[in-house]
Amino acid sequence: MIEQDVQRVCDLISSRRQVGVRTIIAIAGPPASGKSTLADAVVQSLNTQQSSAVPSATLVPMDGYHLDNCVLETRGLLARKGAPETFDGVGFCAAIRELQFTRHESFHPKFDRTMDLAIANAIAVHPATPVVVVEGNYLLMDSDPWRNLTDVYAATVFISPTLEELENRLQNRWISHGFDPQTALQRAIANDLPNAERVIRDSRKADLILSQNYTEFGMRNAF
Repeated sequence: MIEQDVQRVCDLISSRRQVGVRTIIAIAGPPASGKSTLADAVVQSLNTQQSSAVPSATLVPMDGYHLDNCVLETRGLLARKGAPETFDGVGFCAAIRELQFTRHESFHPKFDRTMDLAIANAIAVHPATPVVVVEGNYLLMDSDPWRNLTDVYAATVFISPTLEELENRLQNRWISHGFDPQTALQRAIANDLPNAERVIRDSRKADLILSQNYTEFGMRNAF
């Protein structure tokens, strides 16, 4: 059950709280692994545990740093959207590193799946919020620029269902977007699954590794 994993992550965060800097936690995994669902649930849990008006935790997804479709089309990368080179990885890493020490309110982009684009300044991080949970596919990749955040994360979590389960979820995701089952499967095999295999193969070992199936919790929110 997801509740058990949420508690495990919250306990990990509690044990890794930083002094003098903001505590930044990475939740990584391949597409459709359930990391967005878990990360959102963790932030909600942390915020229900405190009575202050200031959020105890804020979620900053990597997806907000998708390059715009026009940029991807110009570079011939639109069909590869979701691959590492289709993100502003350098900008993302710089923004997360700055969150460690910033003492002012900061704003971050959020990806809108319906519109298929990033919305600038859609996420506000309060200067007094002590924990930021970051989630995304490539947070633990052992290559630049992603590994430049190795010393920033107070703790890391990796979610990795089987490739068979990921294929089913990815196909169902495209079906939910209106594609027939065969086209949905082709899309998953052509781009999403290679990205998933790359994440699993090239990510560093996390402090906590999970393989829980979050289907019952609502996989339509997972990414």
